[in-house]
Amino acid sequence: MPSLKAIRRRIGSVKNTQKITKAMKLVAAARLRRATQRITELRPYAKKIAEVLRAVVSKIDTADTESPVHPLLVEHAERKKAYVLLITSDRGLAGAFNSNAIRAGERRKKELLEQGFEEVKFVTIGRKGRDHLRRRGEEVVHDHTGATEKPDKRAPEIARELMEEFIEGKFDQLDIVFTEFRSAVTQFIRTETVLPVALDKSAEAGADDSSVEYLFEPDKTALIDRLVPMYVETTLYRSILDSLASEHGARMTAMDNATRNAKEMIASLTLVYNRARQAAITKELMEIIGGAEALKG
Repeated sequence: MPSLKAIRRRIGSVKNTQKITKAMKLVAAARLRRATQRITELRPYAKKIAEVLRAVVSKIDTADTESPVHPLLVEHAERKKAYVLLITSDRGLAGAFNSNAIRAGERRKKELLEQGFEEVKFVTIGRKGRDHLRRRGEEVVHDHTGATEKPDKRAPEIARELMEEFIEGKFDQLDIVFTEFRSAVTQFIRTETVLPVALDKSAEAGADDSSVEYLFEPDKTALIDRLVPMYVETTLYRSILDSLASEHGARMTAMDNATRNAKEMIASLTLVYNRARQAAITKELMEIIGGAEALKG
């Protein structure tokens, strides 16, 4: 059995760890509230942009040479190269948040290869995903760290960079793998194809408005040129905010579990300490009684 000093040191160490995990839980909870508010406010905006773009695209005659289709809406003739944009966190201690996203990204690469793509490369947002993929020997063409600190600034930059490369033909399809936030304890991995922009013209806005006449101002081409990049930027921004809220929720849950585990460990160690102390006292009493009996004899 360990000495009383060693057990006391162990209890003190676990108590210090418990203080840290409790503090991290409180910080994650505060950040989660802000992140939840941001993603909740953005979702209706992102949904409306998709509806407006869908309505405009549904009214475009692809045979009309005066209204050319935006290059981000057009599938490349040869679909050989694909990018998988994997969104993880820059920091750990978030339970299975990063490992689930990484496994989903690797699974998506395998699916794309099975679909006939000859080359699938990764683009990463977050240090954890980048480091894991590089250790596995995967090619990461672009990596972005710190994007979750200022997503409103970094998301448009990343989106513009990827849109330019798509138009230049450096890749033929872009899929985003991210964690969608539902609640502090519920997150889901989602995969979305962002480029080329694919809109179901029969859905929602385009389903019941076939008889509606639209007045395009200044014209359809100008609207498409503005709406399509805005849609891609907003989709990426929403994915980052979803992942950010999911990260804080996962970290809060993980730190809560760690705090409760530390409490249980402290109780268990205290019981061991009390038993060891009782055994030591009993041993000392036996030695004293034995010595007294020896003196009597």
